Amino acid sequence: MEEFKYQTEQFADIKILRYQVPGFEKLSLRQKELIYYLAEAARCGRDILFDQNNKYNLRIRRSLEAIVKSYDGDRDCEDFQQFIVYAKRVWFSNGIHHHYSMDKFLPEFSEEYFGELLANTNHELLPLTEGEQVLDLMNTLVPVIFDASIASKRVVLNPDLDLIQDSANNYYEGVNQQEVEDYYATFDKGDQERPISAGLNSKLIKENNQLVEKVWKLGGMYSEAIEQIIFWLGKAIPVTDSDLQKESLIQLVAFYKTGDLHIFDTYSILWVKDLDAHVDVVNGFIEVYGDALAIKGSWESVVNFKDVEATKRTEIISNNAQWFEDHSPVDDRFKKKEVKGVSAKVITVAMLGGDCHPATPIGVNLPNAEWIRKEHGSKSVTIDNITLAYYQSSLKSGMVEEFAYSEAEIARAKEHGYLGGNLHTDLHECLGHGSGQLLPGVGMDALKNYHSTLEEARADLFALYYMMDPKMVELGLMPSLEVAKAEYDGYIRNGLITQLTRIESGKDIEESHMRNRQLIAKWVFEKGEGVIEQLTKDGKSFFVVKDYEKLRALFGQLLAEVQRIKSEGDLEAGKALVENYGVKVDVELHQEVLTRFKKLNLAPYAGFINPDYRPVWDGDKIVEVEIYYPDDFTSQMLEYGEKYSFLPHVN
Repeated sequence: MEEFKYQTEQFADIKILRYQVPGFEKLSLRQKELIYYLAEAARCGRDILFDQNNKYNLRIRRSLEAIVKSYDGDRDCEDFQQFIVYAKRVWFSNGIHHHYSMDKFLPEFSEEYFGELLANTNHELLPLTEGEQVLDLMNTLVPVIFDASIASKRVVLNPDLDLIQDSANNYYEGVNQQEVEDYYATFDKGDQERPISAGLNSKLIKENNQLVEKVWKLGGMYSEAIEQIIFWLGKAIPVTDSDLQKESLIQLVAFYKTGDLHIFDTYSILWVKDLDAHVDVVNGFIEVYGDALAIKGSWESVVNFKDVEATKRTEIISNNAQWFEDHSPVDDRFKKKEVKGVSAKVITVAMLGGDCHPATPIGVNLPNAEWIRKEHGSKSVTIDNITLAYYQSSLKSGMVEEFAYSEAEIARAKEHGYLGGNLHTDLHECLGHGSGQLLPGVGMDALKNYHSTLEEARADLFALYYMMDPKMVELGLMPSLEVAKAEYDGYIRNGLITQLTRIESGKDIEESHMRNRQLIAKWVFEKGEGVIEQLTKDGKSFFVVKDYEKLRALFGQLLAEVQRIKSEGDLEAGKALVENYGVKVDVELHQEVLTRFKKLNLAPYAGFINPDYRPVWDGDKIVEVEIYYPDDFTSQMLEYGEKYSFLPHVN
């Protein structure tokens, strides 16, 4: 059998991978049909995310696609090759801003060449509005694409700036940060003990000097795409995998039709309670990382089914959730007295959509509403076939050999790193995000632009603290604490060195997950004398863990403080922690790391080509669903642009 090809190409700072869907053939026909319908729904929201990321993204993407499909000039010249790289970057990032740094990336071809491309493209394919000429389109798009000072950053986290006006996303228009904060401070959130996630599914704008929410729903903003999502969810409902799943999807459709966030909470509770469905789905306005104030939810979808054998690992963790909560090093005031409904599973992804594609998380913990977590629990997943694809593509990369200090550290990483990484994800998603509680009167918005970083830090610290606990060996989750040591080595190495390969020279760290990792690694390095040493070998810098038990204790101390900050809503302490440890980069070390990394000829970011599902029909009945593995990123992006493009050019 031919070996599966994981990596297909590399451009800019990106590599494109494929993932396999093992076990799909063994599913029942009903389950395959369900996956097919949910996969279609997962792709129908693609336009929504593009538009959420920036209001010009759809017109830019459609212009690029028209050029790729119909430009009749020289396609072999250097300028056209640079144009193709730019188009791929826009597809990959769901817009003109880098998916991780949030900075706008600029084309490496000129405005004049862009004009030539548009002039020699089939004008019928261009996203022209009524009465608009090609020159008008060019005059609209050129400043947004080429001027570094316009829409320069999708999400601004710098507290010295206006987090709303200076962010280039499309969640707000004509309003400033103070107006947004005042609006949602007085917003009717319903029951104080069970507040809705106000603003999660709307754009806030100013009309006639009044603040107005444009709700994302059928008949509202994004209606054309939502109509298609509803259609495919409707096809899925008759073939759902459990009664609770059927009820939950009915509620999800009702939410899309009405935009009512109370209905979304009802859907979320049903989704959490459904532990019987083998096939599962996340679909909706979910994560708030794309909004500096952590209010607006980006659209995403993940279609998956349970990996039964691997899930035995996460079931052990979730079944012992109360033990982990009780033995946490945080103040008793912030612990859940009774951990409810914590479930975890290892999944095989079948389709990624919206904010989960092409770049994707390796784990998920939902829902995000704190009161639902407290009263009904949460559901966590570790995405095994994605982590496997990453692992397989990294085996011969040379990263560990370059940045690990000793042969012993390299050997430990290769023997235990994959399991250690998966266990960290299990603990992070299942218990980390689901642990702890807010004090009465503290809302999820208390930490403002620091919320996302501190929440990720809290979950990471929970995982790190328990990785070295003998309980992990006792429960049979790892053969020995060497697995934990491999994870500690890797976490410190990544937080202080290797993630710097993702940052441009001279830039600060902006992305929440990266800030979190440096915050933790830098704090324990500074606070623990002799625990981690910075060493030099052959002129190269390394960070080496010297005392794993003391490092674990430091993780526990920091966890206690971050949990306190979240539980009390201590914005000033949270700000100090993030700004002092998570943002600034050691310039000299950064340059060294970039130089070492460049020699490896690797891309620091990766994303995926989705598989494809094709139903086999006998009359009007599906008798089989076949899976295919495309291997060309451009072809898939063009296909998605044709089949799943429903929104107007301007929304």
